[in-house]
Amino acid sequence: MAKLYFHFSTMNAGKSTLLLQASYNYIERGMDTLLITARLDGRAGEGQIASRIGIGAKASCFSETTDMFDLIKRRLDQGACACVFVDEAQFLTEAQVWQLARAVDDLGVPVMCYGLRVDFRGQLFPGSAALLALADEMREVRTICHCGKKATMVVRLGPDGKALHDGAQVQIGGNETYVSLCRRHWREAMGEDLPKC
Repeated sequence: MAKLYFHFSTMNAGKSTLLLQASYNYIERGMDTLLITARLDGRAGEGQIASRIGIGAKASCFSETTDMFDLIKRRLDQGACACVFVDEAQFLTEAQVWQLARAVDDLGVPVMCYGLRVDFRGQLFPGSAALLALADEMREVRTICHCGKKATMVVRLGPDGKALHDGAQVQIGGNETYVSLCRRHWREAMGEDLPKC
């Protein structure tokens, strides 16, 4: 039975590595997969999913106007596809997550989404919020803070190396821009500029 999966974590947890490995497992057994990634994250080149450990694969791209159901249906019309993999799933819109759920339900294809849960301010991304609400199964991909505890938060660093407290939710970057931290160290980095209850 097909399901909608959400694999979530902070930065540098190995989400893309896991996605590429899972896709390879299907391909190794003679099954085709569809890889999709966000057009706006072109760090590895447009239409590329790449891991920090050096592996990568070509992928279709989505933008905020892409109809995900239509994209998957067009691929299935060309032949069998065992699984759909979506990288950078935090950049999906709520409507696109519903389109993925519809593809699972109506087309019978499993969809595995990989992405960030929260932004540098500790707020859910719209795509992640929708996946947390709609996914049949969720799995946390774990990484660690500099203290050794599980990292669940991320800070965005400014040019001075200090945590930024505001700015656009989306800013593409890697290790030079973001650091994954446990909640305690995120709170320390953010100082008194935490949301008020």
